[in-house]
Amino acid sequence: RIRHRGPDWSGCIIAGNHIFCHERLAIVGVDSGAQPITNADNSIILSVNGEIYNYLNLKKLLNDPQPYVTQSDCEIILHLYREIGDKVVDHLDGQFAFVLYDKKADRLIAARDPIGITTLYYGYDSRSPKSIYFASEMKSLNEDCDRILSFPPGHLYDSKTGQIRRWFDPNWWSEEVIASAPLDYTLLKRKLEHSVRKRLMSEVPYGVLLSGGLDSSLIASIAVRETRNVVRRKTSRPVLRTDSEDGNSNLLAARDVAKFLKTKHHEYIFTIQEGLDAISDVIYHLETYDVTTVRASTPMYLLSRKIKAIGVKMVLSGEGSDEIFGGYLYFHSAPSAEALHQETVKRVKNLHTSDCLRANKSTLAWGLEARVPFLDIKFLDVAMNVDPKDKMCSSEHIEKYILRKAFDTSHDPTLEPYLPDNILWRQKEQFSDGVGYSWIDSLRDEAERKISDEEFAKRDTRWPDDTPQTKEAFWYRQEFEKWFPEKACTESVVRWVPRTDWGCSPDPSGRSQKVHTQAYHK
Repeated sequence: RIRHRGPDWSGCIIAGNHIFCHERLAIVGVDSGAQPITNADNSIILSVNGEIYNYLNLKKLLNDPQPYVTQSDCEIILHLYREIGDKVVDHLDGQFAFVLYDKKADRLIAARDPIGITTLYYGYDSRSPKSIYFASEMKSLNEDCDRILSFPPGHLYDSKTGQIRRWFDPNWWSEEVIASAPLDYTLLKRKLEHSVRKRLMSEVPYGVLLSGGLDSSLIASIAVRETRNVVRRKTSRPVLRTDSEDGNSNLLAARDVAKFLKTKHHEYIFTIQEGLDAISDVIYHLETYDVTTVRASTPMYLLSRKIKAIGVKMVLSGEGSDEIFGGYLYFHSAPSAEALHQETVKRVKNLHTSDCLRANKSTLAWGLEARVPFLDIKFLDVAMNVDPKDKMCSSEHIEKYILRKAFDTSHDPTLEPYLPDNILWRQKEQFSDGVGYSWIDSLRDEAERKISDEEFAKRDTRWPDDTPQTKEAFWYRQEFEKWFPEKACTESVVRWVPRTDWGCSPDPSGRSQKVHTQAYHK
């Protein structure tokens, strides 16, 4: 069911009444990283999806180093667990979801990275109440479990207690504690550059998803500089793009960025019909019927197939910036700095239900891994502690002003610019809008064609819980139900909507917000 996530190899280990299966996508330790991984005496079994960026440093912390079975960055989890138990999660810097079994202690632990970049689900079967199931995607569980939940980010399950506890507890996590740290542009910039640098860890060709918007353009710019500074593989790969065929602001912007950065640029033009034809498959892979996520995931899904076809296995992407800095256009309506901060914290904490889910599943549908530098925990520690007064939008300050200003070199003509001014100070376009306004309009038109007024009038009876409010939402819910008819499959679905209590339009399209196309000064 999830071989698309790991087409390079399959592995299975049975230990007592535990079964571990793994589908591998080889990025680091390509020749010797088969999974599940075991230690030298086979007493510990590890099945993991992810990347541990600080694995080399963690190796130095081991008091009693044991022979390594693979060259995988993830094997450090197994060895560190042997020495410090479940505190291993406190030391991991990366994106990951893993299940580990200690035969000697008859102990099973499972954990997910702090923000939920890597997907993980768990389930129960009432016919076997002592059993617990884990999987990277829900489709592996839906026929065996009558309750399926998204495993919460930054949490750990321990069979010794039977409980799931939160281990990730930064000082910005509470929505009630309002940040107050003074703004430090240099620190903000340095932390993002370091985040990109560590994510270039790869033994395979890599690229950058470039939309032409601020976030992906900054990541691409930093990646180009880091690649210049480090001796890398000659197969280092180009910046990659997707756009629809018309009404398209991002296409030209992406070309400008690629030309400015001197990257090898690829464009993929998809037709409206190709996008519409992919909707059902996209919903199957996403395992959600959220309108925003489906809209934005379809171009990413189509692009990922093209990327994989040219031999790239890893891409950097710009998810997370809008949640951290209040970048969505509805943030212009925030009634106060405190309200803006609370909303950014809430959005970051729920990224695993929307943008992280999209980035992970749209790409891994084709065996392509996405890495997201904005969600680095050290960068978050700086960015989420900035006084929210500095994040407020106004007639003078465009959204994400402080991020733009951190990379603005106009004050010193001797410095190499990160981006052209027209990109650095370009207004936010949500991805589903930026690929072409006709894409969203066509989805609405297709929903009108597919869903009759009579069907739509009965939506409350068909779905009394989480009732779709538009024909487009009805269409996606209907497609979801075709793939996942079991009631257990809806419990993990969360819908993304702007803050209507701020006077914002409930439509997730950025075009629906009143500040769209407003002009700003630097």
